Amino acid sequence: MTEVTSSVQIVLPQHCNGYEKPRLFGGQIMAWIDIVGAVAARRFAQRAVTTVCVDHLSFIAPAHLNDTVVQEARVTWSGRTSMEVRVDSFVERLDGSRQRINRAYAVFVALDGEENPAPVPAFVPETEEEKAEYALALERRAQRLKRAE
Repeated sequence: MTEVTSSVQIVLPQHCNGYEKPRLFGGQIMAWIDIVGAVAARRFAQRAVTTVCVDHLSFIAPAHLNDTVVQEARVTWSGRTSMEVRVDSFVERLDGSRQRINRAYAVFVALDGEENPAPVPAFVPETEEEKAEYALALERRAQRLKRAE
């Protein structure tokens, strides 16, 4: 089973817009996604990484001032030097229940000591969920390559 990297934040006033019921800035959650995704990629590659792209980002529901935001990141695919990481973000209520508010897919490249791309281990999906996510990751990769032409 793929290792899950988690992050927990409390939404503070500096993370919010100025609405009557303050909502978490999209850019703030994107920054948190980049950090927890990079940690998951670093752990997998056992190297420094850099973000290549955020391939898909869906804002499903809002987070508000004083909400607890929990993020879970996991590698879904790896190539020679790159990895795709899925980050799910949730609002966690005081009773422990969670509502998913965001899902993002980010691609990271591992770096050697001179900041050149470096090899990463092969990601081998084990569970049915991982196998399904891996197949979708291959489709997303093909779409990214096609857009880069």
